[in-house]
Amino acid sequence: MVTLDLRHVASPAVRDLIHLVNLPDFDRAHQQIDRLGGCTEPVRLIGQTTTIDTATGEVLRSYTTAAEPTGSLLTACGNRRASRCPACSRVYAADTFQLIRAGLTGGKSVPDTVRTHPRVFATLTAPSFGPVHNRPTDTGGALRPCRCGKLHEPTDALLGTPLDPKTYDYPGAVLFNAHAGALWARFTIYLRREIAARLGLTQKAARAVLRVSFAKVAEYQKRGLVHFHAVIRLDGPDGSTQPPPPSATVTVTMLNDAIRAAADRVSINVVSDAVGERELTWGEQLDVREIAAFGTNAELTDHAVAAYVAKYATKSADSSGALDRALFCRPCQGRGMTLAAHGTPLTCTACGGTGQARPLPRLAVERHVRQMIRTCWELGKRPEFADLKLWKWAHMLGFRGHFSTKSRCYSVTLGQLRDERRAWRTEQARAHAGLPNLDPSTTLVISHWSYHGSGYSPGAELLAAAVWHRRELERQFTAEGRC
Repeated sequence: MVTLDLRHVASPAVRDLIHLVNLPDFDRAHQQIDRLGGCTEPVRLIGQTTTIDTATGEVLRSYTTAAEPTGSLLTACGNRRASRCPACSRVYAADTFQLIRAGLTGGKSVPDTVRTHPRVFATLTAPSFGPVHNRPTDTGGALRPCRCGKLHEPTDALLGTPLDPKTYDYPGAVLFNAHAGALWARFTIYLRREIAARLGLTQKAARAVLRVSFAKVAEYQKRGLVHFHAVIRLDGPDGSTQPPPPSATVTVTMLNDAIRAAADRVSINVVSDAVGERELTWGEQLDVREIAAFGTNAELTDHAVAAYVAKYATKSADSSGALDRALFCRPCQGRGMTLAAHGTPLTCTACGGTGQARPLPRLAVERHVRQMIRTCWELGKRPEFADLKLWKWAHMLGFRGHFSTKSRCYSVTLGQLRDERRAWRTEQARAHAGLPNLDPSTTLVISHWSYHGSGYSPGAELLAAAVWHRRELERQFTAEGRC
């Protein structure tokens, strides 16, 4: 092997790239990077796997990362956030799209008859915690000046920020985000009760003939508050495989009325010496629309809804100008103190006792977002809010729920979609390597893997960026109908 003198190359990344390209088995190293599709922070694993014939004891296949050019195996990080990994978030968005669409049009083990079930697209919003800069319109849809007297542009940084930060209810806004998941859970309970009441049945009797299925996604508004978009569908008792009972009352209109009544009933009371007594509810802006079939002239089709939900499933608080990484200090877990060997508490040297990985005044965020983060941190230290762990979720402005969830019988699961993709890739790799199709009942796979780190070397990071750029061009050309 020729030793290269790279002292004249100023860039460490370029030096590492030259070293990587000159590896004896560079093609294999590039193949690993290319297979990840531009993942920004892959997981590096070391270990081995052996496939043995249980009848004869013969080793049918053996693999070890020691034979890899870099000594490790790269796997995708799988992060759903577009701000953290655009490549993996695309896969997550595609899976979410397939999950939502299957529950609307069928496919993926869901029968096509599901499209005949009553279904709506509902949006539940947060209440007002003080006037904010916005772009109001009149009854004809024409843009009107904001309360500040200005016609804001769509990209104006003032949008969503309080007109008067001194009177804005920051504790209420943070507590709403922290309880948004609980509000949704109560909404689903009340929705089933409202439907049973409209059918003239007890809740137990209603469950025997009808099931409420849903899939929802959370979205951050400009003002830093979450609201939920949800596909809500009526099924038979067995879920998507069975239609609801043929009745004049089981209609989209009945479902619409039940959703509105349930949303009005939901409330959570919070009592604290710091913020007084608060009643958390949904906002007045509640939108419920019927979902039309794909191919009709309606604007809200099942395909459009699936694409809309998938789009927001990959976003996080950073879409409202916040952060996508936790703010608490990892060594002390946000406590500001660590314990010595003999149990004596010591000030954490990593954060200087603040418990913050980065000091709040130095965060590169807007003043409104910083104040919500500061409110999370202050309320999170109070014992009555300890179970909310607001300090842990300060970067999410208090919201600690999942961004996308579904009921059990809505459609397939993300796990099933991943298993199908994994099985397909395994079969493709087996066929490409010319390996026999092994019988799982007569073979034993022994594996041992350990975590070796995350991320690329500087040179490999350049190759990954090139892979992502090429994939983006391919997607662009496909969308434009070019070769």
